[in-house]
Amino acid sequence: MQDVKIALRQLQKFPGFAATVVITLALGIGANTAIFTLVNAVLLKSLPVADPATLYRIGDRNDCCVNGGFLNDDGDFDLFSYDLYLHLVQSAPEFEQVAAFQSGRNGITARWGSEQGRPEGSRYVSGNYFSTFGVGAFLGRTLAPSDDVPGAAPVAVLSYAAWQADFASDPHVVGSTIYLQTKPFTLIGIAPPGFFGDRIDARPPSIWVPLADEPFIEGENTILKQPAANWLYAIGRLKPGANLAALQAKLSASLRQWLATQPGYVQNGADSLIPKQHIVLSPGGAGIQNLQRNTESGLHLLTAISTLVLLVACANIANLLLARGAGRRAEISVRMALGAARMRLIRQMLVESILLGCIGGALGLAVAYAGTRSILVLAFPEAKYSPIHASPSLPVLGFALAISILTGIIFGIVPAWITSHSDPAEALRGANRSTRDRASLPQKSLIIFQAALSLVLLVGAGLLTRTLSNLEHQKFGIETANRFVINFHPTAAGYTAERLPALYEQIERQFSALPGVQSIGMALYSPLEGNNWGEGVYIAGRPAPGPNAHNGASWDRVSMHFFETVGQPVIRGRGFTEQDTATSPMVAVVNEAFVKKFFPNEDPIGHHFGTYDQKYAGNYEIVGVVANAKYNNPRDDFRAMYFRPLGQRDTTFTESHARMIENRNQFINSIILRFRGQPQNLDALVRRTLASIDPNLTIVTLLSMDYQVVGNFNQERLIARLTVLFGILALILASVGLYGITAYSVARRTGEIGVRMALGANRGDVVAMVLRGAFSQIGIGLAIGIPIALLGGRLMAHQLYDVRAYDPVTLGMATLVLAASATLAGFIPARRAASIEPMLALRSE
Repeated sequence: MQDVKIALRQLQKFPGFAATVVITLALGIGANTAIFTLVNAVLLKSLPVADPATLYRIGDRNDCCVNGGFLNDDGDFDLFSYDLYLHLVQSAPEFEQVAAFQSGRNGITARWGSEQGRPEGSRYVSGNYFSTFGVGAFLGRTLAPSDDVPGAAPVAVLSYAAWQADFASDPHVVGSTIYLQTKPFTLIGIAPPGFFGDRIDARPPSIWVPLADEPFIEGENTILKQPAANWLYAIGRLKPGANLAALQAKLSASLRQWLATQPGYVQNGADSLIPKQHIVLSPGGAGIQNLQRNTESGLHLLTAISTLVLLVACANIANLLLARGAGRRAEISVRMALGAARMRLIRQMLVESILLGCIGGALGLAVAYAGTRSILVLAFPEAKYSPIHASPSLPVLGFALAISILTGIIFGIVPAWITSHSDPAEALRGANRSTRDRASLPQKSLIIFQAALSLVLLVGAGLLTRTLSNLEHQKFGIETANRFVINFHPTAAGYTAERLPALYEQIERQFSALPGVQSIGMALYSPLEGNNWGEGVYIAGRPAPGPNAHNGASWDRVSMHFFETVGQPVIRGRGFTEQDTATSPMVAVVNEAFVKKFFPNEDPIGHHFGTYDQKYAGNYEIVGVVANAKYNNPRDDFRAMYFRPLGQRDTTFTESHARMIENRNQFINSIILRFRGQPQNLDALVRRTLASIDPNLTIVTLLSMDYQVVGNFNQERLIARLTVLFGILALILASVGLYGITAYSVARRTGEIGVRMALGANRGDVVAMVLRGAFSQIGIGLAIGIPIALLGGRLMAHQLYDVRAYDPVTLGMATLVLAASATLAGFIPARRAASIEPMLALRSE
């Protein structure tokens, strides 16, 4: 406590020094704490359920959301049909319970009482979902297995966050009727606070519905009883003593046995792939880790970058302490001459450093809180009921305390050691007559260290900034100016497939009549909205493709004016016209990548192809070719893709799965409006127009096409901006450190400079001498930093797009920026040194 009191008095005595150190630490510790807050919330957090260590997921991949056939080339199976889920459960008594739940996120419209319907996220789950996780209800009750059987009364459970936000925490909502997709459900309970489902997600579901009620909501679009539709994840709770390896082998054998009985997995030689199909059991305490795997590399990169910034800050503060220790040399020497023990002095100075670290850490928590909130807005701009919070938790507070103490020791130990080794006799002779400076070499070494790390951060910032620019300005193959996307779900308003043609006709007629609308397009999904439909392609006149043929292609169902609306030109043949009706021959338009993949050396116009099986290979005639455009992952190359007209329906399928898919794809999701200029009051105009068509139609989202496209790069934008911010911060710290050590060196060498000038050195010589000393440190730092930066570029190559990890332009620009900053930082004390009057310098000596 005596040391703490002395440290506080020292800080009060030098408030400018204390403020500089605390602010520097607050920025460094705050940056690291903000990133750790995200790492803890996303990567380290278990589900808020009972005994998460005993939960195991059946599968380990991110496959989503409705797939058919074999999922992965290596045979790894992690997405299941309902029938396959039941089969696996029966063959695995080693599990106490196994819950199944929808892999994707289901958008529905919910209405309570006389209120207007609101879009909500829902998830179909098995009746033992909540009991498997060991989660009870906050109000009412959760789902039970008896709710998940055919004929059971339709029920639903509401999340606590949605109950607060959408129902104002009204307890009377429990037991009342809520309408989901116009279908009545009894709301039987509210989930407990903090429970967000089976995975950490920026947009967790607000409503859970039994799997048995999927046909009730989806009607003829149901996939519950389709054995070829893989759409469920599964997590189970292991019984004590279960052998994980043996269970994994048992489940894999059971999987292969089931696949061999399914026609869709054995036709056209596909049965040869069954022996390598297998299941991997993975820890399920953190739930389905899709978000973790999507953000893991980015968060690790940000952790490494923020750590480098903290190291630069520590080096800068160590330099300040070394300079301050030089000023206290006489004091320390006198205390040692009077009998003070060296370890006592080191302890006292370390207490002061740790105190500074703790004060900086406390202020850094405020920086971290504000920073984390900003990061979350950038990373998840459309988050709703997100379980990822900026509020400091106990692990975050513990991390902040630990890093505060650690940084206090790191930046304080060397200055304390050097300062405590002052020679009492030397101090008593007079500081100005000292011929040695123990702090000089460590100070210069720290500047070299700062310069090297600053270069690494600047190169990283440059590479990631160029990556973001390349992603945002690549050739997407579409036009985005003055185009807006309306997302809605006709099923939410109770529409059946038979009523859709009249609805689409009304939408096209009324929206086309709006002021300023140049054209309107409708589609199953719009470009780069995060959706994808794909099927295997079978070409007429060719043998059926084998199981390893990779004959898949993405596809979309679009309206007549869709291509001109999104700016995707028809380059051969024709687009869709009014003649492509429900009774006319079925046609398709393909893109250039489709032609390159399936018709590399011939004109595709007039050729026929089909899907699902070779017997349907003659179904669709290719009538046109459009330019390539990106509809899915913008980092990928252009995919082979075909388009079918909105007004045609394939009635030739005999398989129930194919008929179901054909029925589901009749329901469009997107309306794209192309305006002549920037529209005014668009939201009100669109809502009024859609309500005039049908008051039950609800807008899910209304976005500009520009916003939809750039929304694909939220993570890249976040990482690039933070890296640039950290790089600038490191550059400022390094420049301040160089300025401080150069100014300290000039002050220490005042007598020497005076003698040089008295002997004939001019001001230019003095400036050059001082700058040479500064540049020698920066030069060594560059020599060390360039190889590290090249290595760092290779390590982060997976984050880059269309830019080399050893990009010479980025490396050159970073070097120039660092050199320019060093010149400015060194020139100010150099100019001050050149203005020294020789007589005054000699008199002070």
